[in-house]
Amino acid sequence: MKALFPYEATTRDVTVRVSVSYLPEQSEPAHGRWFWAYHIRIENDGDEAVQLLTRHWMIADGRGLVEEVRGDGVVGDQPMIDPGESYDYVSGCPLKTPTGSMKGSYGMVDMDGMPFDVVIPLFPLHSPATAR
Repeated sequence: MKALFPYEATTRDVTVRVSVSYLPEQSEPAHGRWFWAYHIRIENDGDEAVQLLTRHWMIADGRGLVEEVRGDGVVGDQPMIDPGESYDYVSGCPLKTPTGSMKGSYGMVDMDGMPFDVVIPLFPLHSPATAR
């Protein structure tokens, strides 16, 4: 699992795993646009269902400028994740620099209606040109 999802964090029996890919076909470096897709897997290793209600992202570009993004759910969904189950989705992030990073949290609620935050691990955004 580590190779597929190299970035992970666990909070209260909920593990968030992330893999990220640079998308050259959606990037235009000559016009100051780089684009990445990220695949998130949220695993519930607890013994009760949880529901993801909100997301909070901190997206930093290569200049250190940070954009904060908050919203309901993920990709139009507020998934209920049963014990032993997982939820996957893919989304994307454009930047105006060839490097950056993302991290954040999901606002979840347990079956008693108690809210809690789950950490989304920090993961880098690097275009191939920066890897040399």
